[in-house]
Amino acid sequence: MTEERTFVAVKPDGIERSLVGEIIKRFERRGLNLVGLKLMKVSATLAEEHYGEHKGKPFFAGLVKHITSGPIVAMVLEGKNAVALARNTIGATNPQDATPGSIRGDLAVDIGRNIVHGSDSPQSAVREIGLFFSAQELLPAYQKCTDKWAWE
Repeated sequence: MTEERTFVAVKPDGIERSLVGEIIKRFERRGLNLVGLKLMKVSATLAEEHYGEHKGKPFFAGLVKHITSGPIVAMVLEGKNAVALARNTIGATNPQDATPGSIRGDLAVDIGRNIVHGSDSPQSAVREIGLFFSAQELLPAYQKCTDKWAWE
């Protein structure tokens, strides 16, 4: 199996609503392995770098304000096609467009409070993982005894 890593963050609204366990469980049930996990407060500098591609857009300040408004849970997930699998599990950016069964489809109602962030490409995943984690904070790839039931 070719392993890929992706970055996911439970945003402050997900923390405030006590959804961290539910969100992690959904990724684990899809067969993704946690290789990095931490609770942290995002600085304005980190938030601006993380959302740098949106700088100059009308919603940029709101993104920075929200992600810095409380703690987040940052995580790195690993598995076959991890970026696409995580994005599918998360659902559309606008919860009103997210399919039932996805995190946003089941748990969110507003685009400004959509609970979770996930990398949108393998390149973004590498960049975002590097922003939030040092190499020493990440585990090497590992296999769970149940992987043979999830992956060919």
